[in-house]
Amino acid sequence: MGLTRAALALAAPLPRPEKFRRCLFIGPHPDDIEIGAGATAARFAAEGKEVSFLICLDGRFGLENAPAGTTPEALIEIRREESLRAAAALGVSDLRFLGLSDGGLYDREELLRGMARVIGEVKPEILFAPDPFVASECHADHLNVGEAARQLAFFAPFPEIMAAYGAQSAPVEALACYMTAHPNRFVGASGTFERQLAAIRCHGSQFPAGSEALRSLELYLKLRAADFGLRSFRGRAEGFRVLGKTQMHCLPEAGL
Repeated sequence: MGLTRAALALAAPLPRPEKFRRCLFIGPHPDDIEIGAGATAARFAAEGKEVSFLICLDGRFGLENAPAGTTPEALIEIRREESLRAAAALGVSDLRFLGLSDGGLYDREELLRGMARVIGEVKPEILFAPDPFVASECHADHLNVGEAARQLAFFAPFPEIMAAYGAQSAPVEALACYMTAHPNRFVGASGTFERQLAAIRCHGSQFPAGSEALRSLELYLKLRAADFGLRSFRGRAEGFRVLGKTQMHCLPEAGL
């Protein structure tokens, strides 16, 4: 660690996700929140925090493992119902949908405005969203949603800027990026990891029971939770790249 980064870490420590009470988890598609941060969402809900989910896109093109003959229009409703069951499995009742098309077939300004509107309604203190700076990520939906969340995490407290998006301001203090290659904060997941797996199994159109897709994903999540648990001296954990208000602006050393 360079001297500047060390000084920054001492002068402005990264916030811990556990300290916030109102949390908004933002997912590109149905199932992304569960995969990226499901155990954390379940833990926070069990602790009595105010946890809300926002699913931005309708998942209509996730047909690879869906039953034969399923149309994109039918899959929209299937995945919405799966999302409701999965959120309930995690203890989350506030689930919102923007309903934009899967596959990048939407106006990015519409995505930004829709997300801003929900942020203004929920008024979260912390946003959870996919990391838009993962070198291997090729899915435009993940990159677009992560980038929109990153932009709004900084602008959310400014009433005049949010009004330009047709939204109210919100007291966002931190952004926690999931599905990240550079986690800097970890949340213990030993007590809620099995609930995360149960929520993922609700997405049967994507991960059919007994399928190789489900087995592979569960193995990956078990290994990831163990790895992050070792790094943070916890049994199992989820990792996030967290930025607080201080780190969001003019501090390039805070980026990793």
